Amino acid sequence: MKNDYLVVGKVVNTHGVKGELKVLPITSDISRFDYLLFVTANYEGVLKEFRVLSSRIHKGCVLMKLKGIDTMDDAEKLKGQDIYVQRKHAIELEEDEYFMCDLIGMDVYEEDKLLGQLTDVLETGSNDVYIVQDSDKKELLIPALKSVVESVDIKGKRMQVKLPEGLIDDI
Repeated sequence: MKNDYLVVGKVVNTHGVKGELKVLPITSDISRFDYLLFVTANYEGVLKEFRVLSSRIHKGCVLMKLKGIDTMDDAEKLKGQDIYVQRKHAIELEEDEYFMCDLIGMDVYEEDKLLGQLTDVLETGSNDVYIVQDSDKKELLIPALKSVVESVDIKGKRMQVKLPEGLIDDI
């Protein structure tokens, strides 16, 4: 399942009484929701595909209406669930662009030293920042810049970086 689908959002609440969903987007381009025709979500313990009847951006979230989700009770069953799209229907990426869900969980190395695992991506506006957590649960913030990220191996789940001087205190 994981390799065939991409997470694009998370249902954070219901909206109104007619089954509309409030979705927190997990994508660098929120306008992609304008073009979604189908999404997949875990509904009552089963992965189910839904036709998107409408979606609109509202206060940083997406209000989405799905076929077959017609009441607040129906919508409540999706609360807390991730919203997926099939990878084959995903937007085309430019060179050196990656889907966040492909990066999260990746081991991050500087030369042969394991720095930790990439746990999250912060979108700051100017450039993304990778949050890497080591075995002691300490976090390292790594700027997602071409001068820092030397290589990304999606299949091997490995990122090679060259940290800027002073990013880590060598004690």
